[in-house]
Amino acid sequence: MTLERNLKERIKELTCLYEVSSIIVNNDYKELDKTLYSIALSLRKSLQYSKYATVEIISAPFHLISSTIPKKTVLIESNIKVFNEPKGFIKIHYPAGKFTKKDFLTEEKKLLKNVAINVGDLLERVAIRENEVVMKRKMEHADRLSILGEITAGIAHELNTPLANILGFAELLKSKETDNTQNTQDLNKIINSAIFSREVVKKLMFFACEMPQNLGQTDIVPVINEAVNLLDPTFKKNEVKYKVNLPKGEVLMKADTIQLTQVIFNLVLNAIYFSPKNGLIKITLEETKKKITLKISDEGPGISAENVEKIFQPFFTTKAVGDGSGLGLSVVHGIIRSHRGTIDYQPNNPTGAIFIITFPKQ
Repeated sequence: MTLERNLKERIKELTCLYEVSSIIVNNDYKELDKTLYSIALSLRKSLQYSKYATVEIISAPFHLISSTIPKKTVLIESNIKVFNEPKGFIKIHYPAGKFTKKDFLTEEKKLLKNVAINVGDLLERVAIRENEVVMKRKMEHADRLSILGEITAGIAHELNTPLANILGFAELLKSKETDNTQNTQDLNKIINSAIFSREVVKKLMFFACEMPQNLGQTDIVPVINEAVNLLDPTFKKNEVKYKVNLPKGEVLMKADTIQLTQVIFNLVLNAIYFSPKNGLIKITLEETKKKITLKISDEGPGISAENVEKIFQPFFTTKAVGDGSGLGLSVVHGIIRSHRGTIDYQPNNPTGAIFIITFPKQ
């Protein structure tokens, strides 16, 4: 290669690096595929035999090619690394027969490596940006739930005293009435309504973490087994199948067994409610050195994207009128939070919901 031609190739390579840097700086994160395609075109343009070259960039979920790849090719490639982990590659293809690997210049191999590094840096920034967005949403969600918890606790405390008075005086009046009178029947309605309202208040206090707890070192494997066994008739009645995957040994954690049972009941009953006939509900418990994870999945319709952030709020429900108070998941959230745990939702594949409860090891 003559000195003049060699200089022209170096200028093309430097121009390519400058263009790639500019493309990345002006990148629109919402159209990352267009950014990668522009990088592929810029790299192709810098090659000695650009007319015959095809540049291919693969990094899930993206797959970009500058032109049709020949059936048989000779190629060079460089890995794309994101946080030091291989997450794809960039390849430069030439048609086999017309070219050999000797037709790739040493400088082109270096250029390919540098472009792959730049693409890796871009994907790292994208990952960091996405993670920041997710964390921001979680923090905003936690703040809203915290405010709701404070409001709910206040409401529950304010309602407790008048409800106790209504229940107490109604029972006192009933004791002075003869049986089976109209007054007795009316008082029974008042008493039943007051008891129902008291249960709602109790659920609100669960959500606000205001209920007293009896925490103790507990093997939660038999707690889960017993809860599922108690629900076996409900599974059969609704023609829903279930599968339980639990460790053979003990899984110990500091917990209130009654509250933990309520968590399992609420989540499994929800799963049964939304499951189709012959649908499968899976209950899985896993333990590591740092955490205990309980997963409950179903094959129902799942939760729409617009409702995901609302599901742990009190009184929010997608059930038919009369089928739910909208407090089940908020109670679950409150109990888990009081156990220093977290609960997350993710869609099941191909359809359904998965609730993932994580408790830190004590």
